[in-house]
Amino acid sequence: MLSQRLVFGFACCSLSLAAVASAQNLQPSKTRQPIATVDGQSIYEDDLAPVVEGQLLPLRNQEYEVKRKALDNLIEQKVLEAAAKSKNVTTEQLLAQSVDAKVPDPTDAEIEGYYMALRDRISRPFDEVKPQLRDSLKQAKILQARQDYMKSLRARSNVTVLMSAPRVNVAFDPARVRGNPKAPVMIVEFSDYQCPYCHQVEPTLQAIILKYGDKVSIAYRDYPLRNIHDHAEIAAEASRCALEQGKFWEFHDQLFKATNLDKEALMGYARDAKLDEKQFDSCLSSEKYKASIEKDLQEGRRAGVTGTPAFFINGIPTSGAQQQDNFSHMIDEELAKKSVSTSATASVQVHAIAP
Repeated sequence: MLSQRLVFGFACCSLSLAAVASAQNLQPSKTRQPIATVDGQSIYEDDLAPVVEGQLLPLRNQEYEVKRKALDNLIEQKVLEAAAKSKNVTTEQLLAQSVDAKVPDPTDAEIEGYYMALRDRISRPFDEVKPQLRDSLKQAKILQARQDYMKSLRARSNVTVLMSAPRVNVAFDPARVRGNPKAPVMIVEFSDYQCPYCHQVEPTLQAIILKYGDKVSIAYRDYPLRNIHDHAEIAAEASRCALEQGKFWEFHDQLFKATNLDKEALMGYARDAKLDEKQFDSCLSSEKYKASIEKDLQEGRRAGVTGTPAFFINGIPTSGAQQQDNFSHMIDEELAKKSVSTSATASVQVHAIAP
């Protein structure tokens, strides 16, 4: 009965939201209302975005995570109910027959290993607690088997998640884009050439490009952590000098393989890349790109970046040296949304840096 109420409530909510959206589409758009005036000049709420966006993002992410967890639970419930209906059984009967009954009892070796892992918290002898440990281990196995079963049911079902994580308005530099610049999924990366985690994730990013082809592109932006990486700034400047000669990505890839990023080493990498050494040296010595790198840093901070590597997948933030599966999960959801509705393109908060 509870599941019926949940499903019914979810359906009613969906219908209500659709009705509200339709009604809003029929109404003329409201004129923006100022939130303050200064000497007759109006200030609007969207004027605050560049200042507060990064600070509000954690709160929006918390709200999204709560809603997403609830949505995933409802999706799993509907998938499970559909599977049970196809077999003319209840959901609990389906789980008992298809999952619980197939989970083997723990072996004595497994129970003993379980006891050894918990012995710091168990003061009683093994033989005395063996029955309880057997039951506890069996329940843990059943729980894991049920989770695996639900994943398999969902994978076999036609599920498309349209709820979107909070997006951040992040720009990219068209001159530093790897892959199709018009790809449906754009990954904007803020990175540091001296950061070990950035080095670690680089092969994963290249594997993503190989896997998705023209569907995904990667835009690079500088975020040198000057306080802890003494050569990150000059390495970023060197990459811009390589860009001048049309070899940004070749130089970029070399920097992420390098262990030494001082000026002498950078000059050596320039020779390896067949760059004009005199032009490269003059560019690097002039520090002409410091302001441009600072712009990347400031825009990263406004977007909520606090460390490297940081990524925005169609404006959805994620950070750290993520596994390929994590990237693929987010990319697949973005591609699925676009296949359902081309209107999703309008919600992508990514644009090119103004020249």
